[in-house]
Amino acid sequence: MENHKYDLVIIGGGILGTFHAYHALLRGLRVLQLEKDNFPVGSTVRNFGQVVPSGMSDKWFEFGRRSLELYKTIQHEFDITARNNGSFYIASDKDEVQLIHELSTHYTTTGYAHQLWNKQQILTKFPDIKADYVKEAIIFEQELSVEPEIMIHRLHLYLRQKFSNYTLHYNTTVLSCDSTASGVKLNATDNQVFQAEKAIICNGYEFKLLFREQFEDSGLQISKLQMLRTVPLPQIQLPGNILTGLTIRRYESFEAYCPSFSSMHTPLHYEELQEWGIHILFKQATDGSIIIGDSHEYAKGTQFEELGYSINAHINKLILAEANRIIPINESQIAISWAGYYAQHDEHILEREIDDRIHIRTGIGGKGMTASAGYAEHSIAALYHS
Repeated sequence: MENHKYDLVIIGGGILGTFHAYHALLRGLRVLQLEKDNFPVGSTVRNFGQVVPSGMSDKWFEFGRRSLELYKTIQHEFDITARNNGSFYIASDKDEVQLIHELSTHYTTTGYAHQLWNKQQILTKFPDIKADYVKEAIIFEQELSVEPEIMIHRLHLYLRQKFSNYTLHYNTTVLSCDSTASGVKLNATDNQVFQAEKAIICNGYEFKLLFREQFEDSGLQISKLQMLRTVPLPQIQLPGNILTGLTIRRYESFEAYCPSFSSMHTPLHYEELQEWGIHILFKQATDGSIIIGDSHEYAKGTQFEELGYSINAHINKLILAEANRIIPINESQIAISWAGYYAQHDEHILEREIDDRIHIRTGIGGKGMTASAGYAEHSIAALYHS
């Protein structure tokens, strides 16, 4: 049993929990973070690593915008792999062109910097994109990309080096979390016991260990995403977050702010893709490999197993065929494919207060990489009444 008591314990080592730890540390709190695995293996590392507030709406856009500032501040002090490559939404038909112009009108009103590019500007920037696909684009040069498999490890290292009042334990599964007269008591594997004033549970899609009853009929869903990664392709240059026509037809900012969204025609070749929740993104890693995806299948939050662990070959073929309409990539260049999983909620995130000491923050869904830093700042401020 540890000899001292923490101000705050964070259960979960992913991006949402880690930024909760960061904002608590900035307040001078003594923070313990516990991760059940030897290192994070969930949605924090199984994603594109795109930080794109432009795809979000309402307060989540503001959280994402703040996150850009926080990523850049930390990157200035310590390399967490954040690269200011920008985001490029490429429209492929007249309906998508209409939407990007309507989104431009909205962002002009709100003052979020962007540009509209014509076909030649896009092809000059990205000569490997097929000319037949490109009509116009809306771009956000201030947006970021990170290397997800590396970034969270770098962020943990940064916190360890910067804050003497930060403790991180991997491979530590919390089995119970209970309020006591003096705070919170946590029992973990290897007979470990920890004590703190408060606990925040950022448990991703692990709903069976702690407070399971809180997740029944809670509005939580698990989304399964299939993604692919090529071998290094130095002959192709894709600097930036590349988002395509299907993304324009999916992201919430277009739905929220573009009057034409609800009446938009769906081309025949998009119908099966949309049935599987497929929209095509590209993100080139520093080694030259390209991440491509993704698809979306859903299950109730407490029925994770229904999604399975297998890769649907038909979905991968659909993804790859649509990707090849945009850039020249074929099956022989695919190195790996995987399924990522994340929890999402009807209200964009699940916030539950077990009591005034134990708090649940989970289900941030696909917004995690973009909005966690800004949201966690808001969350910590609310919990500490400032």
